[in-house]
Amino acid sequence: MIEGRKIIIQAVIIIIATTFLVKLFAIQVMNENYKLAAQNNIVQRITEYPYRGLIYDRDGKYLVVNEPIYDVMIVPMEVSKIDTTLFCEIFSIDKKTFIDNYKKAKEYSIIKPSVFLKMISNEEFASIQDRLIEFEGFYVRARSVRRYPHTCLANALGYVGEISKSQLEKDTTGYYQQGDYIGISGIELRYENDLRGVPGARYKMVNVQGIEKGDFRDGRLDTLSRPGASLVSTIDLELQQYAEKLLAGKAGSLVAIEPSTGEILSIVSSPSYDPNLLTGRKYSSNFMEIQSDTLVPLFNRPIMAMYPPGSMFKTVQALIAMQEKVLHAEELIYCDGSLIGDLAPIGTYDVRDAITFSSNNYFFKVFRRIINQGKAESPYIDARIGLENWRKYINAFGLGVQLDIDIPNAKSGLIPTVSYYDRYYGENRWKFSNIYSLSIGQGEVLVTPLQMANLAAIIANKGYFYHPHMIREIGINGQPQEKYLEKNYVGIDTVHFRPVIDGMEEVIRSGSGRRAYLTDIAICGKTSTAENPHGEDHSGFMAFAPKEDSKIAIAVYVENAGWGGRAAASIGSLVMEKYLRGEITRPWLEEFVLRGEFIY
Repeated sequence: MIEGRKIIIQAVIIIIATTFLVKLFAIQVMNENYKLAAQNNIVQRITEYPYRGLIYDRDGKYLVVNEPIYDVMIVPMEVSKIDTTLFCEIFSIDKKTFIDNYKKAKEYSIIKPSVFLKMISNEEFASIQDRLIEFEGFYVRARSVRRYPHTCLANALGYVGEISKSQLEKDTTGYYQQGDYIGISGIELRYENDLRGVPGARYKMVNVQGIEKGDFRDGRLDTLSRPGASLVSTIDLELQQYAEKLLAGKAGSLVAIEPSTGEILSIVSSPSYDPNLLTGRKYSSNFMEIQSDTLVPLFNRPIMAMYPPGSMFKTVQALIAMQEKVLHAEELIYCDGSLIGDLAPIGTYDVRDAITFSSNNYFFKVFRRIINQGKAESPYIDARIGLENWRKYINAFGLGVQLDIDIPNAKSGLIPTVSYYDRYYGENRWKFSNIYSLSIGQGEVLVTPLQMANLAAIIANKGYFYHPHMIREIGINGQPQEKYLEKNYVGIDTVHFRPVIDGMEEVIRSGSGRRAYLTDIAICGKTSTAENPHGEDHSGFMAFAPKEDSKIAIAVYVENAGWGGRAAASIGSLVMEKYLRGEITRPWLEEFVLRGEFIY
């Protein structure tokens, strides 16, 4: 009996031992996961960050460059007998910061490197690099941040920041790691995939104490980083700087476009900020200060601010009416000022004169013809049909829809729909008399400055536009992006643009835009004094020049500045002259704008 038990116990021991041996063999030899886990304990992967692509203006001048910075890295296992007081003094930090950062590093790993201090500037590093050898377990990793040599175009270019937790969770490509930098807004965001480049990696061997023992496999697995593609923008730097100078101290925006290409020559949002504030170690504190500014400098007005177009909208009304054959260019319409408030004199107007003198009553009658075409017996149904047809034309002009600009977050403005008025008045309970304010660009209609600059380009081109864009080429000597080479036709016959253009020329020669007049350059423009229920009216202006073969189309809005013929027209005229002549011949007008005393 005892002998039998002995045999059973021996058999059990042999079975258990055999099981452990098989499992151990599987873990150490067969299972790659355990093999890799063991290998990771002795191999450290160090990311080599690529240089982010640069950004140039249209003439090859730098708009955005890279500046070297340094992260102080720590391997806690290697830290020994450190003089914390001296360390804090050299790196200009307090003892609490040292303790907190050291604790975080140990919690992450005692043998793997992690960031201890971020973004030491080149100047700071130069003053402390010789002292770093005094502190075992600390070393420096080089990377780069953005620098803006000319401190302009802040809102359009955007900025780069550390990737957030939510962004990291959404990254399905596995490209980003915690602590990486990513485009947050503007061009930096839109072209992130082109600008960011491809990281490299270096592998090194360390022993169980974390001490480096050389390159892993003699560096055969190391990869070099690949810099990001540089971008060639459409911006004229000199023009941009001048436009920003004119809008300094004012709230407003300016967009200048080359009609023959859709290239944005200048795009100004005012007030703005120095983009260099959103780089380096003080990024967070600077961002909070800029964000809390009541003048909202982070708000990109050219593509996000929405204003009533005012009288500038009358150009579109005339074009639609002529295309719909409810109006002839030479037809004379008598206006006695009885239908809607008006500053235009009583008399008869054709299209050209109605644009020149900006007759509200004329466009009231024109818009009524567009809306009420007798296509239904009920005036309510007729208005629905007319408004829907009118809106299709308006959308074709890029109004009420988002233009395909390569700066993110552009607004579409507002062009009211049939359903919009149904919600407000009730279905089939509204007609022309409820919506007539649209005739003069007031009421519910809202546009962005970008859309109005594009409208000026459409009129200059007599019926088509290229999508406005800020980047011409991806990569030096790259090719233009195909979608920006396509003409977008608005559905208005070319012949109808002539009387509108002639009227716009006369606005500058003898009408409300006289301040914009140049003796040797034919400018065609339209001013607007857009109603503002919260204070002084907004000053608006759109124009293009020269009249034939136009080189520049522009829109300007200056908030709370009153008449469009003063603030906006003056600024727009100076920017066009600067671009076309290369110099300013009216110093008195420049001084008037710089003083900013538009209301009197």
